[in-house]
Amino acid sequence: MMAQVTAASLVSEAKALAHPKSVDTIPTSADREDHVSMGMTSARALAEVARIATQVLAIEALVAGQGLSLRSEAPGVGVGRALAVLRAVVPPLDDDRVLSTDIAAAAGLVGSGALLAAADAR
Repeated sequence: MMAQVTAASLVSEAKALAHPKSVDTIPTSADREDHVSMGMTSARALAEVARIATQVLAIEALVAGQGLSLRSEAPGVGVGRALAVLRAVVPPLDDDRVLSTDIAAAAGLVGSGALLAAADAR
């Protein structure tokens, strides 16, 4: 459940960062300029949202991997390859443990495209 709570918190943070930066523009030069580009502020927010999205996808991969590990049926070929890549860096959750290391490892796989490449390999 903590993984779900963490993902929900991250998504909430991303939603807050998605607030349009243009509404925060303020007049400058003694009110002679009423538009200040918020492009850099928007770009910084986008970079943070991308980082958060990677973490949320990593949590989803961990949860899906755990579910697959509990099933007696084998997954499809692509999912099986992705699960093998995940399991190479994150073991199944057999007992309670801190998940931050698992999330970081899975985020590395998501960010690098390794999970997608394994699932799409032909």
